Amino acid sequence: MIFMDRLRVAIVGAGIVGASIARILSSYQNVDILLIDREPDVGWGSSKANTSIIHPCHEEDPRVHPLRAELCLRGNKLWREWVEELEIPAKWPGELMIFTDSDEEKRAREFLELAKMNKVPGVRVVDREELKILEPNVGSVVLGALYAPTAGIISPFEAVIAIVENAVDNGVKLLTETYVEKVRVSSGRVLGVETSRGFIEADIVINASGIYADKISHTAGVELDFKIVPRRGEYVLFDEDVDVKPTKILHTTPIPRTKGVYAITTVHGNLMIGPTAEDLPIDAKEDLSTTVEGVEYVLREARKLLRSVPPKSRIIRMFAGLRPEPPGGQWLIKVYEDPWGFVNVAGIRSPGLTAAPAIAEYVVKLIEDTYDIKLARKNSWSRFRRDMVRVGNKSLEEVDKLIEKNPDYGEIVCICKSVSKAEVLEAVERILKIGAKVTLDGIKFRTYAGFGKCQGSFCRWRIALLISEKLGIPLNEVVVKKSSYGIGDVKMLWREAI
Repeated sequence: MIFMDRLRVAIVGAGIVGASIARILSSYQNVDILLIDREPDVGWGSSKANTSIIHPCHEEDPRVHPLRAELCLRGNKLWREWVEELEIPAKWPGELMIFTDSDEEKRAREFLELAKMNKVPGVRVVDREELKILEPNVGSVVLGALYAPTAGIISPFEAVIAIVENAVDNGVKLLTETYVEKVRVSSGRVLGVETSRGFIEADIVINASGIYADKISHTAGVELDFKIVPRRGEYVLFDEDVDVKPTKILHTTPIPRTKGVYAITTVHGNLMIGPTAEDLPIDAKEDLSTTVEGVEYVLREARKLLRSVPPKSRIIRMFAGLRPEPPGGQWLIKVYEDPWGFVNVAGIRSPGLTAAPAIAEYVVKLIEDTYDIKLARKNSWSRFRRDMVRVGNKSLEEVDKLIEKNPDYGEIVCICKSVSKAEVLEAVERILKIGAKVTLDGIKFRTYAGFGKCQGSFCRWRIALLISEKLGIPLNEVVVKKSSYGIGDVKMLWREAI
C-alpha cells in the first residue's frame, strides 16, 4: 500500500465527468485537487450542448458495452440524489420511444429485452390508445411506444456549475483558460502537466478532456491508436409559449449511429428538438456550425413524434454540440501503471451525462485498487450546495420580502426571464468564488438572462454595464464568451476617420 502525505491530483477537463470526479475526490482527506479547463468557465464543451436526458439505460447492450450499461444504470439512480443535494433543475417525466411501423416496433421490442438484461424497472410496450393517454401531444402516425418511466431531464450546464461550486467549497481549486499541452512523464511515472501557464506538478493526472482526450492521452505516450471523432448534433429551440410541448420525453426509434431525434420540454419550459448525428473530420473539433439540412432533418423527424410542429418563426435558437465518438463506441476508462499516475477517462459518449456520477465513483475506486492507495473520508465534507435565489419562480409576496432585504431584487434587467439586478450580481460573485472568468455567457448560464425570446437583444448591454461596474473595468473589456463586448469608445472610430 502506498502512503503519501498529500496526493496531488490534476483533472484535465471541467465538463460533467471531470467535475463529478473532482466532487467525489473532494470527499477525501490528504488529496489536493486541481481542476483544469481550456475555456473561461466550466462546462463549455460537450456538457453544455446536448439533449439533457438522464437515460433509463434500456438502450445499452451489456453484451457489447457492459461498462456503459452498468454505469448508466447506477448514474440514473445517483442523479436523483445529486439534484436534490446540489439543487440542480431536473424532472423525471419518463420516456416514450415511438414506433410508426412494424420494423420500428420490432427494434423497439429489442430494447425491451435489453431493459430486462439491465434490470431497468418499469419498461413496457404501450399501444396507440394508452400512448395517447400518456402523451396527448404525440403524432397521428404512431402505432405505439416503448415506455421507460425512469428517464429524466436535467439542465446540463447548471449541473456542471453546481458540482464545481460544491467541489470548490470542499477544497478543489479551479484553473480556467489553461491549455494542457502535454503530460510530462519521466522514468515511467507522471510528473505533472505542461500548460499554457507553465508546468503544474501532479502525482496523478486524470484525462477527462472530452473531445480532446485522445490528444492528451497521446502526449502521455499511451493509446496512440485511440482517436476521437467529433460527432456533431444540431438542435432547434422554440419559444416557451408554443402550443405543443410534450409532457414526456419523446424520441424516434434508435439506429446504430444515434439514439434518435428527441422532442422534449426542457426544465426551463422550452420545446427542444434534436439532435442530428454527423461525424466530422477528426480535426474539426471546433466546428459548432448549424446547417439548413440539419434543421430540416430534425423538424422532419419531429413530425413523427408530435401532433404538430410549431412554425420556424417560433424558433428562438439553433445550436450544435460535439460529442466525442470513440472507436466502436467503447469508453476508455483505464488507470495505467506505465506511466504510473496517468488515468484515462476518454471517449465518454452518450450516455456519459447520465453515467457521470457513477463514472466518478468508478474512477476513484479504480485508482485506489490499481495503485493500492487508501483514501480516508473527510469528516467535514459537505454534500450540499444552494442554488441562486430567483425572482422568476417567486410569488409577488415572496418578491416583496426579497426587495425589503435587498432593493436590487426589484430592478429587472432581463424582462423575458424575469432576472433581477441582484441575481446578476450574485452570479458574478459565484463565478469569482470558483475562480472562473466573468463573462456574459457565464452570467446567462447562471441566471437565464438572455435565454428568452429576444436572446439577450434587450438585456445584454445592461448586464454588461453591471459587470463593468462590479469589476471596475471599461464596458468594452467585458467578455461575451472569449472575445470582448466592444472595441472601445465609438467616438474613437470617428476621430480616426477624420
